[in-house]
Amino acid sequence: MGKFEIKASSNGQYVFNLKAGNGEVILSGGETYSSVDAAKGGCASVAKNANVHVEDQTKEGYETLTHPKYELYQDKAGEYRFRLKASNGENIGRSEGYKAKASALNGIESVGRNAPDAPVVVEEEEA
Repeated sequence: MGKFEIKASSNGQYVFNLKAGNGEVILSGGETYSSVDAAKGGCASVAKNANVHVEDQTKEGYETLTHPKYELYQDKAGEYRFRLKASNGENIGRSEGYKAKASALNGIESVGRNAPDAPVVVEEEEA
């Protein structure tokens, strides 16, 4: 079972990652948050929108889909990535780069499996 992990960043803001049961990060939050509660709201938004359609921007002449959606694309280095957009169009999560398109699609499926019921864990700051 996956989990959301919230931790403080170096600038006093908060970030979250969705981790699969094996501990691998499958989605990072789309922004930094000013409080733990705001970061928890980001996690809730990912959980709510985890099972939406995929707009495959790697295909020529792809169909533009409505939000919420995943956007699958290739970066400048040629790696496949995806971002999760909420119903208001805001970026609420992003993936790492994958060498194969199939791996990125597996990442999207993993978010869909793990996020809806994932517990939220707040990492304690080190003293």
